Amino acid sequence: MPASFDIATIATQLGNEARRFDIDVVAECDSTNTLLQSRAERGAPSGSVLIAQAQTSGRGRRGRVWISAPGDSLTFSLFWRFAPRTSPAGLSLAVGLAVARAIEKVGVTEGNPLFGTGETALETTLRPPVQLKWPNDILIDGRKLGGILIELLPGAPHAAVIGIGINRRLPPDLPDEIRATAAALPVATESDLLLAALLHELLHTLGQFATSGFAGLRAEWLTYHAFQNHPIRLLSDFAPACDGICRGVDVDGALLFEFDGRIERVLSGEVSLRSAT
Repeated sequence: MPASFDIATIATQLGNEARRFDIDVVAECDSTNTLLQSRAERGAPSGSVLIAQAQTSGRGRRGRVWISAPGDSLTFSLFWRFAPRTSPAGLSLAVGLAVARAIEKVGVTEGNPLFGTGETALETTLRPPVQLKWPNDILIDGRKLGGILIELLPGAPHAAVIGIGINRRLPPDLPDEIRATAAALPVATESDLLLAALLHELLHTLGQFATSGFAGLRAEWLTYHAFQNHPIRLLSDFAPACDGICRGVDVDGALLFEFDGRIERVLSGEVSLRSAT
């Protein structure tokens, strides 16, 4: 069944924080980021949220397609304005931290029981923890649970459209090559509850980001980092693949990549685990 959203229920979950958001739900659109950016350019207020039951041309990072069928994913975008001259460096990592916090809060990962499920403590702790992969992926068990796409408003680098997609379940017709690397929420969660938790954490995390930049969030982000001090392969559109060790991220959100005895800052690229061979 398609996921349903009730704005009144979401507002009740958010309490006084609901005043910071202007939520709209559409049955279908090409891309929530594209549509919300158009609305932002026409004057939509900061805090505008656009939720789609389905996207026909959902986009991920580097032009990839985000597959979204009704009920299978939670896909939405948030428009947010920061104070002028706020640097967007590390924003995608800050948003990833907010998503990780929210997923734990609603109790679908390790150590956070979902109230009313009747699960035992052992069953709860067997759930895999959520992890973050630089720069914009949400992982469970090393597989992709969700992704983030940040797009700055043209001419206003302090204003961003933040797109988030989370797999609630994997569709039966998902191609095998995608299924092998994809994950879904291990516990069924009501869409309204999950969205309210996400908006709550986004509000607080973006507030922290506005005050201290990513530097103030870096230490906590590293606790979720999937590849901290792990061998990785760095793939780039402009250079050969390079093997090294991931040493985390710096205060601006750049990846710290160690190879040949030195550490370099990486601002863009694709990271994958190095194969054993």
